[in-house]
Amino acid sequence: MTLEVTLRHRLGDFAIDAAFRSDGGLTALFGRSGAGKTTLVNVIGGLIRPQWARISVDGRPLVDSDRGIFLPPHRRRLGYVFQEGRLFPHLTVRQNLLYGRWFAPAVSRKADIGRVVEMLGIGDILERSPGRLSGGEKQRVAIGRALLAGPQILLMDEPLASLDDARKAEILPYIERLRDEARVPIVYVSHSVAEVARLATTVVLLEDGKVVATGPVSEVMARAELYPAADRAEASAILEARIEGHDSADGVTRLASEAGLFRVPLIADPVGSHVRLRVRARDVMLALHRPEGISALNLLPGTVETLGGDEGPVANLRLRCGQATLVAQVTRKSIRDLGLAPGRAVFAVVKSVTFEPRGMGHFGDDAPNGGFGGDTPNGGSGGDTPSGGARS
Repeated sequence: MTLEVTLRHRLGDFAIDAAFRSDGGLTALFGRSGAGKTTLVNVIGGLIRPQWARISVDGRPLVDSDRGIFLPPHRRRLGYVFQEGRLFPHLTVRQNLLYGRWFAPAVSRKADIGRVVEMLGIGDILERSPGRLSGGEKQRVAIGRALLAGPQILLMDEPLASLDDARKAEILPYIERLRDEARVPIVYVSHSVAEVARLATTVVLLEDGKVVATGPVSEVMARAELYPAADRAEASAILEARIEGHDSADGVTRLASEAGLFRVPLIADPVGSHVRLRVRARDVMLALHRPEGISALNLLPGTVETLGGDEGPVANLRLRCGQATLVAQVTRKSIRDLGLAPGRAVFAVVKSVTFEPRGMGHFGDDAPNGGFGGDTPNGGSGGDTPSGGARS
């Protein structure tokens, strides 16, 4: 499913001039507050009529200003999840879900309500009223209602913004499952680096109404020059890794990645499961020789690829470690003292405690087979599951 967006629109003093293409998965519209993310997603959803735009889904035009086309929201077959659940307070959870299904065209009623309920973990709250739900439960029900409407694309406008950290941690795994299992492309609005790093397949970075970068999450999130000066240390390498084993006695899980072997606090997932790691630039130290007598458990041999610009006392370096790229934030003094330059062999040193198990994402291969057609999903990956740790 391909979404193509090109638009120009002005709201008072704010102008948005943006274009991007999404080929499925979860596309994050990322940027600071006021960058134009919500305006852009509202134009896609038909809640704002732009001054000029061309928007299509698999070649089907939703908006084409040159041809006089502007489909109203109810004809676009788009699901929308807002910051608040916006459930009908007089209906039960089950009735809210069925309301979404009632609006789906008969030809698109492929989503099995039992499968949606299982995926979102809401089977035990079907008879409750929205007033008796937590914030995370409300958002899961809102997602289910949107899915049962048979959308071609799901729009999510900062769906976690109104939740506290505990509720965010509760719902993130369900959004991962949605990304990997539902086979419905998602456009996801967020200004949270951690959310985007964990969830996104593709990132569209917006600044002052313009797209300043777009591409796979691993490429965009590693580009420190795209971050405001105060946030350069948030530049991150996004790595996909496989659980190789657990050392339960030491409370450590071993992860095999293209950058090398990582040891992280114990994860309560079976051997063979796949997780997504975010390695922040500020958490990477460099050494010219393999350190000995050091508490850090992650020592990755690599080579300096590039140095950051000349401005400021700190630079972000790109390192080639194995088949992957890491980024490291280093002072100019350290660069001079260590003689760091492209081609210089180094060791990247990353402390295990910088990885929060609840912040690690899951992806692809751990998703059950099937989709929303009603088949019984297969179980997860094989292997032993440790007794401790936190499931993300």
